[in-house]
Amino acid sequence: MAEASLRRPEKALTAQFVKTVKDAGKYFDGQGLFLRVQSNGSKQWVQRITIRGKRCELGLGNPSLVPLSEARQHAIDNRRLARSGGDPMQAKREAQAALTFAEASQRVYELHRPTWRNEKHSKQFISTLETYAFPRIGKIKVADVSTADVLAVLSPIWTTKPETARRVKQRLGMVLKWAVAQGWRQDNPAEAINQALPKHDRTSAQRKALPYQDVANCIATVQLSNAGIATKLAFELLVLTATRSGEVRNAVWSEFDLEKGEWIIPASRMKAKKEHRIPLCWRALELLEQAKALGESGLVFEGTKRGKALSDATMSKLVKELGYDVDIHGFRTSFRTWTQEQTNFPREVAESALAHSLKDKAEAAYARSDLFEKRRMMMDAWAGFLALDGSAKVVPLNG
Repeated sequence: MAEASLRRPEKALTAQFVKTVKDAGKYFDGQGLFLRVQSNGSKQWVQRITIRGKRCELGLGNPSLVPLSEARQHAIDNRRLARSGGDPMQAKREAQAALTFAEASQRVYELHRPTWRNEKHSKQFISTLETYAFPRIGKIKVADVSTADVLAVLSPIWTTKPETARRVKQRLGMVLKWAVAQGWRQDNPAEAINQALPKHDRTSAQRKALPYQDVANCIATVQLSNAGIATKLAFELLVLTATRSGEVRNAVWSEFDLEKGEWIIPASRMKAKKEHRIPLCWRALELLEQAKALGESGLVFEGTKRGKALSDATMSKLVKELGYDVDIHGFRTSFRTWTQEQTNFPREVAESALAHSLKDKAEAAYARSDLFEKRRMMMDAWAGFLALDGSAKVVPLNG
């Protein structure tokens, strides 16, 4: 790596040179300021400076954002501050606290984005803040956002768009918690306003579910529709296994053991981040054999684009177009209601089938079994109930 001499005169660089230089190296300008060019072409302003007797390097930004003249001024200011006993690095950290709420939100978004599994939800994090929060508080310093500011964001949508408002409040809280962790503020106004907002009526926010007596007819209607075969098979498997839409749509063949009649969804694809083993009834195995004939793909249910899973809205749109005003997630409710009203399977068996975690930590510590064989009996009974068009009661005996 080439390195120009530290003894170059002041203002040795030019704006044109900074813009065009491509060779990796360090190019000095004066006041300890130099341009570092990496082998991959990236560039950064750096200043060598002694702060309180300790020599260090201080990053001053990318030349595409910090022009030469501005970098020179920063370098001069830093040297003056250091010579008077100040700490330019501490000053830089304190300056970051002057981030606006919009800038802080972008930082939090970039920080968490790699950990979010769902790209759609990842984009919604920043888009909802852009829509509802930034117009009101985006330009306010994150350290200065008050409870009144948060109320001003949430009040217009709290009762008219309750689900959206709850998500906006949660995302506001994430940004403000990050600011607290940075030491830029002492409180989180998004938590402090809980008593100032009216309680939501959550009864209307529940998932729309089909009465379990009508589920078999719904399956038959879907099978007779003009929908694609992959969509039909995926929908029926979802109902039979009481799984979530994403768990079915993104299923891959390596998760299935058709000889054992098992489907193991890895923890990375589960909401609770815990592996879920599902017993496959006779009808589920038939559906999977049919899916095998659809083509060579790692995905069990491929969408219209090769190598891509069925879209999130495919099944939901289908059942609504067929006259069923329900949510796809609601079929889990249909199954759960059936277990309560038509069987005597224990509650924990049904909850395990839905991959729900035990809320009681003490109970969860001792509950090591996934109740697989009991769940196999239950899912076979569910398949039998649906095959009997939902008109017959199936009441398995204990033992």
